[in-house]
Amino acid sequence: MSGLGQVDYLVIGGGPAGLQVGYFLEKNDRDYLIVEESDAPGAFFTRFPRHRTLISSNKVHTGWSDPEMRLRVDWNSLLSDAGPLFTTYSPRYFPPADDFVRYLADFARTQELHIRFNNRVTRVTRPQGGLFTATDQRGNVLRARRVIVATGVSRAYVPPIDGAEEAERYDTVSVDPADFTDQRVLVIGRGNSAFETADNLIETAAVIHVAGPGSLKLAWRTHFVGHLRAVNNNFLDTYQLKSQNAVLDGDILRIARKLDGTYIVSVKFSRVAEAVKDIPYDRVILATGFRFDASMFDGDCRPDLVIKDRFPQLTHAWESVNVPDLYFAGTITQSLDFKKSTSGFIHGFRYGVKALSRILERRYHDREWPHTVLPAAAGAVSDAVVARVNRTSALWQLFGFLGDAVLVGTDGEVRYCDEVPVAYLHEAAARGEFGDLASYFTVTLEYGADHDQVDPFDVTVSRTPQQDTGGLDARYLHPAVWQFLPDGTGKPVAEHHITENLENEWDNPDVHVGPLRSFLGSRLSVGDDLSAGGTLAAPRA
Repeated sequence: MSGLGQVDYLVIGGGPAGLQVGYFLEKNDRDYLIVEESDAPGAFFTRFPRHRTLISSNKVHTGWSDPEMRLRVDWNSLLSDAGPLFTTYSPRYFPPADDFVRYLADFARTQELHIRFNNRVTRVTRPQGGLFTATDQRGNVLRARRVIVATGVSRAYVPPIDGAEEAERYDTVSVDPADFTDQRVLVIGRGNSAFETADNLIETAAVIHVAGPGSLKLAWRTHFVGHLRAVNNNFLDTYQLKSQNAVLDGDILRIARKLDGTYIVSVKFSRVAEAVKDIPYDRVILATGFRFDASMFDGDCRPDLVIKDRFPQLTHAWESVNVPDLYFAGTITQSLDFKKSTSGFIHGFRYGVKALSRILERRYHDREWPHTVLPAAAGAVSDAVVARVNRTSALWQLFGFLGDAVLVGTDGEVRYCDEVPVAYLHEAAARGEFGDLASYFTVTLEYGADHDQVDPFDVTVSRTPQQDTGGLDARYLHPAVWQFLPDGTGKPVAEHHITENLENEWDNPDVHVGPLRSFLGSRLSVGDDLSAGGTLAAPRA
């Protein structure tokens, strides 16, 4: 940022989210600059994960030739018209982190993105609500009409535990198992970083405890990939087969370090009322996640934070709730679908960034959301829905969060818009941003109600819905079509669930297409006279 300058869009952060933002700004021919504090893109991934193996799927051999469908199992590639794709960088299903760093550098170069490296933004102000002013570590200044923050969760989250500062941290602790030989180790945390750390020590540590409040959540059951993944749960086997390791369900009350460097940790166990036990350990490691660093913002434009002050509080357009024109991209946007969908991960937020780019184009550059006009007939609309759900990667990855929109105008015109954030759509439709609507439908891919309460490997639990429910009881990922009125309530007046399918192919004329066509045929003519929660097809509670 040498000298004084001005851009329409300043993107802070040159990781995967910042590069994805830059790609769409470049594609739309906007005036922008990405600033990155390190000398190359993706500096975070030069340090994390600590054990240098990603747990984001990289399925190279799919049997599919359709690039859209291949993105369903490629969790690392950024969106672009011509690549590069990460699947050409590593054949490993769980690839090395260093390969991803190399990929990001090539993506930035190939797309010819406007990036200024070695520029760390130290201060952002917005005097009298005018232009944003960003100052770097050398005192250079850049002004911007809008700022998009894509810095990721760059600081370790330290929970409010008495004595937490005495513990070692995941981001700095040794990863050499030999350093823990014959030691008693406590790892505080319930996520993948905690179990990745514990798994690394199984062969050398004498005793390993992994502790945290509440029940342990497994990704294969909750379908949230931030919960414990199978690749990191070998530790559970050593616990249940009595190999001196354990998972402690309880709150850590205090961590006390003794003069000899060992610890006494007080644990209040969840399953025993008021039971507190003091347990000795040689090492205590905090693996409690990361948080957004808002320290660069002055008071005149400091964004509000949520979820223990770990993430910025956002509107459904990824804008700060209290600072207009301040937007966010990447893993720091996960407050909108926290522990439900995939905005905290590359394979999710890449589509979020695409949707954000469309919102910016609508707000500031008077461009409509891309759409196709369809005949106002059940056959045409159902054909469009079936074609999309059978190949979309965006709705597949950001399940329940992004949806295609079928907009039914008061003049009878039907428009099909793809990949609209559902919550944003409800607000925008009520404001008239999508025109005068009689009603609208969303098309999403979703897991069934209470899907995380069912053991997916329990064969005694019925997974086959009754045909007359239209797939209503399906617990695996399946398409759902919801109808709404443009009243801003976000309450559906009707819904239809397409029966789940093992191969995720929802094109059977009798099982999938026919029931959908019947549903749409009964609903396309419904307009303003039906109130939310109407009796024609009342939604589930």
